[in-house]
Amino acid sequence: MKKTIAFLLILTLLIPSTVWGESQSTYEEKEANLLFFVDVLDYIQEKYPFEIDEDKLIEGALKGMLGSLDPYSDYYNSEEAEIIYKNLFGTFGGIGVTIEEKEGYINIKNTLKDQPAQKAGIKENDLIVSVDNMDIKNLPLEKVSSMIQGEKGTAVKLGIKRGSEVLTFNIKRDIIEISPVKSEILKEKIGYIKIEEFNSQTTVETKKALNEFDNKKITKVILDLRDNPGGQLSEAVTISNLFVPKGDVVHIKEKNKALLTHVSTLEKSKYKLAVLVNENSASASEIVAGAIKDRKAGTLIGTKTFGKGIVQTLMPVDDGSIIKMTTAEYLTPNKISIHGKGIEPDIKVENTDKDLQLNKAIEILK
Repeated sequence: MKKTIAFLLILTLLIPSTVWGESQSTYEEKEANLLFFVDVLDYIQEKYPFEIDEDKLIEGALKGMLGSLDPYSDYYNSEEAEIIYKNLFGTFGGIGVTIEEKEGYINIKNTLKDQPAQKAGIKENDLIVSVDNMDIKNLPLEKVSSMIQGEKGTAVKLGIKRGSEVLTFNIKRDIIEISPVKSEILKEKIGYIKIEEFNSQTTVETKKALNEFDNKKITKVILDLRDNPGGQLSEAVTISNLFVPKGDVVHIKEKNKALLTHVSTLEKSKYKLAVLVNENSASASEIVAGAIKDRKAGTLIGTKTFGKGIVQTLMPVDDGSIIKMTTAEYLTPNKISIHGKGIEPDIKVENTDKDLQLNKAIEILK
């Protein structure tokens, strides 16, 4: 099996470009390690008593090698890579549902408003038992998801168990845009923006929300980054540009390279800002939170963030698979490393049964 890495780099998780670094191993050491690997592969093929899929062996070796670096480096086969791309870019052909595993089948958690599934009559808590007449019992969630998704205009046939009935739905797929941003104007005349993740739609949707606030003369804003696992560096920088005045936003520290600094070009922020964070605010959300805190562009409220201050790059392979590897560390504008440490909020507030963090943000913005 021959695989080559495509050096036309796509948009990465947290950094726009990368190059292969020089290995510190000598040529002889590399050669010896590769020969040992081949010897083990030959031994498996010669002695293992059952059928062997060599591609699976290589895939397992790649996953093991990258996984030994840190929890964020990995190898994804072509099917897994498809899901990564869809999540990264926030658009795909599908029917507009969120799903979860239940009772060996797949449960509809909810349907997206005005999308094909909802229009066809699919309801929350419907149980998908077949896709295109194939029984999906005990199939992985990712596999069923890929079966439901497809090109715009094509149809998918779902067998749905609703109570004691089994119903059939033929649904025409459409382009589904996953908006990672929710917004509203609170009764206190405060704008509220919740960012779920930083994908290619984040800045566009956030700007829409801010335009609505501007039209209604809203100058106090709550930016909710709680439970946001991160996403794209480019989106974190452009979001920071909406709130952080001209100057440094984040520094990227790569091996054997000069520090790369991303900056804001905003002359002056028009908003009084409160930012909600918690222990699940990670990666790109910490870039935004760190920039706002260091540059004093707003007040951080909540609990200490997760502490993922490293950058992963996606490197596509010619067979459609992806290598994801940690390639850099990022530092806050004050050149503080937060990896494994997190960011302390300006005002620490633990949540209980009520949203005390949100209430605190409202209180300080009044």
